[in-house]
Amino acid sequence: MANLLFICSKNQWRSPTAKLLFKNHPVHQAYSAGTSDKARIRVNQKMIDRADVIFVMERKHQQLLKQRFDVTGKALLVLNIEDNYQFNAPELVAILEEALREYL
Repeated sequence: MANLLFICSKNQWRSPTAKLLFKNHPVHQAYSAGTSDKARIRVNQKMIDRADVIFVMERKHQQLLKQRFDVTGKALLVLNIEDNYQFNAPELVAILEEALREYL
């Protein structure tokens, strides 16, 4: 089982939606967090360490993780999904399903 970590800014819309796609998944366990001080769940080193693959919504999230945490040896993938969607919006779900096809 692979541990997947999804990162956005406030952990309100994009990363929780991605996490929801993996609810009850037979192979992967998903977590989500945010980089902002105002995030519902703030990313920390323990989350980074536990993750097998880290998905960030924007390049700025990748840069923040590299500045704040040790991500050495981690698969860190940028999804390039801007903050234009509400939680579980059909358009966001479709984009995530396409981007994450090989994991779903």
